Amino acid sequence: MLVIISPAKTLDESAMNVSLPHTMPDFIDHADILVKKLRKLSKNKVKNLMNISDKLAKLNVQRYSEFSLPLTADNSKQAIFLFKGDVYEGLEAETFSSGEIEYAQDHLRILSGMYGVLKPLDLIYPYRLEMGTTLKVRRANNLYQFWGKKVTDKINETLANTKSSILVNLASKEYSSVVNLKRINAQIVTPSFKEERNGNFKMLSFFAKKARGLMTQYIIKHQISRVDELIQFNSEGYQFNKALSDETNPVFTRKST
Repeated sequence: MLVIISPAKTLDESAMNVSLPHTMPDFIDHADILVKKLRKLSKNKVKNLMNISDKLAKLNVQRYSEFSLPLTADNSKQAIFLFKGDVYEGLEAETFSSGEIEYAQDHLRILSGMYGVLKPLDLIYPYRLEMGTTLKVRRANNLYQFWGKKVTDKINETLANTKSSILVNLASKEYSSVVNLKRINAQIVTPSFKEERNGNFKMLSFFAKKARGLMTQYIIKHQISRVDELIQFNSEGYQFNKALSDETNPVFTRKST
């Protein structure tokens, strides 16, 4: 089983965990191409392109300027520990044992606007570049065109290398859309998480993001490999809701508290 998740806008830029190993992103050369493109943009262009504040635009212009290769322990950090936010709050990677980190390195991939696709222990430099950004790079009109085939091929390669027959899509639509799911050589399972509100079940973004992280944690800690094991997930009150589910879209619900 291979899991894909989204990155996060919130970053933890404290020093990297040097007690753990690190690896290099598969598409570091392509990330360098993007950085060189972004360096040509003014602060105002970055602000408008990404729809962010002056403060964030200034910060990211500085990041693009300071980005340099090779990535090292002094200028970067393992992806799974750099990203913070709702998904990563649920994931709690800092609680993983060395064996669980090793399993995650093989069975978890993080989709990224800057790096394409990341292994958990890949070193990355802090950045802001969402997959939905309409950035024209070479012949590509946007990041979906820039990354699409590369990411899809890499996911298929990882599925083959890990002998995984199931791809669990726990990424947001913005990020999962970069993968050509029709070309994926595996069964694709896309879980959903809903909250009970006034007798109805609704998907609420904040809770759904954290739940994706909780399920990713569950898969890693229990080394889940089958769908019938996946639907046993019951963290923080979520339960498999058979009535709302189908074979490729298991739905997990919980009552309001």
